[in-house]
Amino acid sequence: MQNRFTASMMAIVAVAAAVGAVISAPTARAQAQKPADSAPGAALKTPWGDPDLQGIWTEETDTPLQRPARFANQEYFTPEQRAELDQVRSALAGKDQRAERGTELDVGGSYNQLFVPRKHSGVRTSMIVDPPNGRIPPMTAEAQKIAAAEREFRLALIQATDSCKLQYRNCAGGKYDPTPSPRRAELAPRYSVVGINRHDGPEDFAAGTRCLPGRLPEFASISFRRIVQTPGGISMIYDVGQGQGWQRTIVMDGSPHLPPHIRQWFGDSRGHWEGNTLVIDVTNFSPKTDFQGSRENLHLVERWTRTSPTELAYELTIEDPTVWVRPWTVKREFTRQSDEENKIYYEPRCIEGNYALPGMLRGARMEEAAFAEGRGPNPATKDKTIGNSGVAEDPLEIPR
Repeated sequence: MQNRFTASMMAIVAVAAAVGAVISAPTARAQAQKPADSAPGAALKTPWGDPDLQGIWTEETDTPLQRPARFANQEYFTPEQRAELDQVRSALAGKDQRAERGTELDVGGSYNQLFVPRKHSGVRTSMIVDPPNGRIPPMTAEAQKIAAAEREFRLALIQATDSCKLQYRNCAGGKYDPTPSPRRAELAPRYSVVGINRHDGPEDFAAGTRCLPGRLPEFASISFRRIVQTPGGISMIYDVGQGQGWQRTIVMDGSPHLPPHIRQWFGDSRGHWEGNTLVIDVTNFSPKTDFQGSRENLHLVERWTRTSPTELAYELTIEDPTVWVRPWTVKREFTRQSDEENKIYYEPRCIEGNYALPGMLRGARMEEAAFAEGRGPNPATKDKTIGNSGVAEDPLEIPR
């Protein structure tokens, strides 16, 4: 499902493999809180005359997608608020904190903080700038019904586990029942990319475990995008998280979108220039992808504008009338990274068919066989989806 890099692209792609140290001191930038409203007086151009967006770009601060409740009517943080947030966030133990040894919470939280460092708090209180409250718009009645059905199914599969018995965060809204749910034999309400407490096949695992985390829109805290332009063509190569790289090609020849029956994991991107801004219209998503509940009807309009030699402004409008009652808009600011320091790029090793996946499926079959022979607990009473349920929450993160 993921596009492979071509040999020629590999020669020029350079993306950092790890970024951003964990916040080590409660410091905050003292400059003006609102990003400068700047437009380049003389936009950088490629040798063939197009606006030049090329380079390795990343967001150097952390900004929540949605605005935390305590900043409800505030679009930008004050310097004092950023300093306070950095102090609190730098003190979070994260996933390195161990729960009681041998418990499900201990095992579920044993994946350490190495790959999820925190950066300094950003200037904005949310990436979302429209609606003005900085929050995702309400879901339609039908979308709420689908989301509730999916949640109910996931809760049923963990009802007999310690997660519900001890009321861990991942069982919020559920209740404990020592008898495993008969729904374990059911198909999920729809194709799952979140992961459920059942290892009957690869589709029961979360997309990240299956090495399929890349998607549009992309809001990962650790992410780089390398933009490469040629006359009449643009490619964007993403390096996200632990090397889950992927590439998208922007069609710039003015041709229409693919026919509706052709669906792609990253959608179909068609671009054009409006002055110095690259405008990309993205449709034709696969029904197996998922963004906040939106799937095949997701429609994105991206606007990329280089505002200085080192800054790239990004604006994204998201809509799906089957999921949200209105479109919503996000803004981000990216900073250019050094081509020289990031000149070595190793092709991502996380691919579908991950070595660990067959092992996890094999382990599940062995647990079932042992239980059938009276040599172990019922696998349905063990929660394999607990994740970081016991980890202290980052005040800039809002659970979905």
